[in-house]
Amino acid sequence: MQETESNAACPGADRGTLDAVRIVLVNPIYGGNVGSVCRAMMNMGLTKLVLVAPRQLDMNELRMMSCSGYPIYENRTEVASLDEAIADCGMVVGTTARLGLYRSHSSTARQAAPGILQAAAERPVAILFGREDNGLSNEDLSRCTALIQIPTSETLSSLNLAQAVLLCCYELFLATDSFAPSEERSDDAPANMRDRMFDIWRETMLEIGFMQDDKADHMMMGLRRIFSRGRLTVDDVKILMGVARQAQWAARNQNKQPVETE
Repeated sequence: MQETESNAACPGADRGTLDAVRIVLVNPIYGGNVGSVCRAMMNMGLTKLVLVAPRQLDMNELRMMSCSGYPIYENRTEVASLDEAIADCGMVVGTTARLGLYRSHSSTARQAAPGILQAAAERPVAILFGREDNGLSNEDLSRCTALIQIPTSETLSSLNLAQAVLLCCYELFLATDSFAPSEERSDDAPANMRDRMFDIWRETMLEIGFMQDDKADHMMMGLRRIFSRGRLTVDDVKILMGVARQAQWAARNQNKQPVETE
């Protein structure tokens, strides 16, 4: 059965599970990319960064691009070989943008995230990202137990290093099910309240000359259609009624002069 895309959470996983997931950059070249990776990791709650034989990195770029994620770099681990980076890992995940005989069994980051978190609950997990110029080699991939390919347009399949890290970390963060989006605090407006709002708007539009009596029913059907395209909460209706009442007040008082005081 083909696996489908979903944001299914991993049972029992939380943000603490992310501590067992390490991001491994193999021979990174540019300090700006490494700094951006640190920022992406900090955004998504991952803290373990391993650099495998990094090139001479531009530290000014790295600091600038890392922003508040610079502590990730300060606490990094640097090793001379990939084998050192993954020695204690139960699961090793490689990322690839290329296809081929040894890369055809890849899944998306969304599909892979629950399994990665399940594995991380038992032993450390490494997610490998290759060199900016040519990615992970076949030798690197031979150490991997799973592969991730990020869906992209055929026009340009390769991603910036930090973009790829961010997308993978994002899917892992979502799979922990620890993020709760904000909820509407105001209840849906009941029908009688909405009807009262429409009555006030009808009075207002007649009073300010926006419509005439013979066209009022037709115009009100249009207004109801506009306001029925989405939810209207109690707070929404109160605001709309307040706008209509203020328009009535302005129409009735537009010719009044302010009282002069000595």
